Amino acid sequence: MTPAAAAPSAIRRVRPPGHEGLADLLIENGRIAALLPAGTAPPELPTLADGEGRLMLLPALVESHIHFDKTLWGAPWRPNSSGPTRNHRIANEQAVLKDFPLSLAERAGPLIEHCVARGSLHFRSHVDVQPAFGIARIEEMLALRQRYAHLVDMQLVAFPQAGLITAPGTADLMEHALALGLEVVGGIDPSGIDHNPVRHLEAVFDLAVRFGRGIDIHLHDGGELGRFEIERIADMTEAHGLAGRVVISHAYALGAFAPAELYPLADRLARAGISIMSCAPSHFMAPPLAMLRSRGVNVCSGSDNVRDTWSPMGNGDMLDRARLIAMRFGWSKDEQLADAFDIVTHGGAKALGLGERYGIAPGCDADLLLLPAESIAHAVVSCPLERTVIRRGRVVARDGVLIADAALA
Repeated sequence: MTPAAAAPSAIRRVRPPGHEGLADLLIENGRIAALLPAGTAPPELPTLADGEGRLMLLPALVESHIHFDKTLWGAPWRPNSSGPTRNHRIANEQAVLKDFPLSLAERAGPLIEHCVARGSLHFRSHVDVQPAFGIARIEEMLALRQRYAHLVDMQLVAFPQAGLITAPGTADLMEHALALGLEVVGGIDPSGIDHNPVRHLEAVFDLAVRFGRGIDIHLHDGGELGRFEIERIADMTEAHGLAGRVVISHAYALGAFAPAELYPLADRLARAGISIMSCAPSHFMAPPLAMLRSRGVNVCSGSDNVRDTWSPMGNGDMLDRARLIAMRFGWSKDEQLADAFDIVTHGGAKALGLGERYGIAPGCDADLLLLPAESIAHAVVSCPLERTVIRRGRVVARDGVLIADAALA
């Protein structure tokens, strides 16, 4: 569902980043029509918001990696019962969700609304594709996406959580999911889960080519093994002409090497247009994001698990995720904090292929975030809850709360 076009309006006296002085923003047909000096917007236009000189005008946040289908957000608190390994966590999730009293929509719907209220309007959500769940979870996520299509743009990844080639029936289910409309082919740990890195990656790329889809691979495999797999992903991306359509999520292996040792590989990733998604974990090695960006690699971020059977952590706030990125890497200079914000905005937009309609320039969709801050660095550090969220020229949330009628299609 495409959001209905809002009436022409103006946002007055705000401070766009990189703009000299205050500005007025004209919005027409759900898009930014013009960026004008403050006080020059036609006074007869309805005022969508008046920053009074104290509000930053920012593009909507981009949640590049989340698992809406796993969350327990809408349920009472549940102590974590998972075991120590990834396979333990997979089995625990299957057991917990098999007869869970709340539906996927009842769990994930409130989380989507919460994320919107925090300023995220663009999402990439991974959807488990495994015989244990059959087609039901995929259909539920498609229905949930349709329900919120007026509020968010959401890409869905067909994610073979339990393995693509070692779990019987998964390959056929992946094809079914892609035929139903999931936009991205997922993969996971070609060695750690499927025990055959080349065959796994060939299967992923074959699906992507046959269905004309992008790729997003969870890669937890570490050290030299993970590096080998990243090199093979680069090989296959180049061979199949998928530049700009491949994301490697987590890529822990890149944290095992001195940054200078990775320059040639980083340059290959940049040439191949492969994005790296990192949640900046505190308990695992993380890719050297500053070095990757300095070599031209696109970097994005996401919440990953949010209060689910894998982890009780996560708050769905991508501005807070920018703060966590800065803390994880010791970024304290204004330009570094701005880099962290760029990762959760323009970096995510590029990874998701949002194109020229993302941003705060004329012609861009009016998907915007207003908040009280003196600069981008100040916004990242303070993470103010006082936020106004605008979707295609309509205010949909204020001060961390979704406007009552905004959730209605």
